[in-house]
Amino acid sequence: MPRYRLTVAYDGTNFHGWQKQCTAGGDAAVDIRTAQGVLEQAVRETVREPVNVLGASRTDAGVHAVGQAAAFTCDSEMDTDRLCAAINARLPDDMQVRRADIVSADFSPISDAIAKGYRYRIAWGRGVRGGPPRPLFGRFTTFWTPYDLDAARMNLAARQLVGEHDFASFTRVGQERESTVRTIHDCRVVASRPRRLHIHVAGDGFLYNMVRIIAGTLIEIGRGKLEPDAIEGILAATDRSGAGATLPPQGLCLMWIKYPEA
Repeated sequence: MPRYRLTVAYDGTNFHGWQKQCTAGGDAAVDIRTAQGVLEQAVRETVREPVNVLGASRTDAGVHAVGQAAAFTCDSEMDTDRLCAAINARLPDDMQVRRADIVSADFSPISDAIAKGYRYRIAWGRGVRGGPPRPLFGRFTTFWTPYDLDAARMNLAARQLVGEHDFASFTRVGQERESTVRTIHDCRVVASRPRRLHIHVAGDGFLYNMVRIIAGTLIEIGRGKLEPDAIEGILAATDRSGAGATLPPQGLCLMWIKYPEA
């Protein structure tokens, strides 16, 4: 029985996150539209089997992906290019399978992942005279702040997050993970064009809302409310109240997931 890994992209605007959900609706459960649920239905229609699709990262409602990983096992063996095309023919316009690979029978998209990369996209400032105050057509994929941001200050702070740290200050209070220690391989702020920034964060794993809180903290530093060297104290405090706000989901995108064979 072949096992397939899919690389999946989706616009998270109209999904209630990745993970399948249902809610009581009268005498029956009503499915909530999720990325996992939509993909799994398309895969089942393609292979004509009741397969289960497991994803690597449980993105929240409104969060996007260009490199989500998902896996399933079925009885049928198909050419991977044909499999992609067949699944895509059954998917809505806001989701797409970018690639399919045959992997080992014991492959797990969750436990076999060795690194993940995220991007948080920000537009800032009120714009030049006569310009729009915030993104219009990119409003579902970009977070806007009216404050002027200093990317150099943000980068000084971002570099202090690289390495192994206890990120308890950068996750939701009461999160369920046994350990809040994570290793960040890369954290940097890139000016993509005037008044536009990308925050790139890569690491071995992430806590709930961790990237969105990192982005919120870097904004506080970029606007001058905190100094770049405040990061050291925020990490040491292991106290959520010391870090910045949890930014909204629309600016966040899961860019890639790395596995050993890659």
